[in-house]
Amino acid sequence: MRKNKYFEKNYAKLKPISKKRIAELERVEREAIADHWGDITELSKAIGMLHIGDHFGWRVLVLIHNKRTIRKYEAILGISIREFFPEEGDASDRSIGLKAAKMLGNFWKVVSGETKVEDKAKLEE
Repeated sequence: MRKNKYFEKNYAKLKPISKKRIAELERVEREAIADHWGDITELSKAIGMLHIGDHFGWRVLVLIHNKRTIRKYEAILGISIREFFPEEGDASDRSIGLKAAKMLGNFWKVVSGETKVEDKAKLEE
């Protein structure tokens, strides 16, 4: 049983992923796994970013991760998030940080921390 009363609404907004995109995501994941050495937790986190990137878009990713972390995960995955993911995905409207950045009118000031947004990495129902 789902705890989130907004599950159906949230689920309905997610567009099906094409077979071509699924194959591309799988290729990136498999190549990252084959190429990775060292700390497996970093690989796990990078793969997590890979799987939510299409749903939330790169703008949400740069709000929740710092530049160094993004670069590390991009290196592990062999991608550039701004080229690989959409700017905003089907679920990006649930991001508190993205909503705040849009209201404040300067996305990059929120990303840099110049404009503080509390709970910017949280999702609304």
